[in-house]
Amino acid sequence: MAEVHRSAAPSRKKWAIPPRLVTDDSQPRARPPEGDLLRNLAVPFRGHITGGMCPGKKVVVVGLVDSCPDRFYVALTCGRGTSGEPPPHVALELCVRFKDQQVLRRACVSGSWGDSEKGIPFFPFIKAQPFKMEIHCEHGRFRVAVDGQKMFDFSHRLTSLSDIDTMWIKGSISINKLA
Repeated sequence: MAEVHRSAAPSRKKWAIPPRLVTDDSQPRARPPEGDLLRNLAVPFRGHITGGMCPGKKVVVVGLVDSCPDRFYVALTCGRGTSGEPPPHVALELCVRFKDQQVLRRACVSGSWGDSEKGIPFFPFIKAQPFKMEIHCEHGRFRVAVDGQKMFDFSHRLTSLSDIDTMWIKGSISINKLA
């Protein structure tokens, strides 16, 4: 989810994947201990979206911007990819850049990245402040809101919404809650 600089030969982006936690599944628990909960939400984060996306479903990220932020990424993908390669289908990648106060978004279909969209009515992310980002899946588009204010719509580039089953988060934020 890092920026790509084009050279003569096109190449795929490299993503760092957080290590998997080893847990003892033989012990049932209703809620993980606080230390496990914090480790499970560590950035970089990669998690499964149960049942994939569908119209009416939303994902919510409640987080805190770092005190000296550069950028952060949130992506919805089809599959987990490998240790260094993203999956060939990325339904939505958001790149929040603090230096120029932009929220870039784009998609990757069959390994080919489309053009970035960047127009937003306001920049809601403030250093060292909490935020709540909601990504609503609707027929034909994702609708993204931050702190209850609509930021933009992003038309679906992939038609099989149920295949969108993984969320990636990376960069200058910490995660407090995912839903």
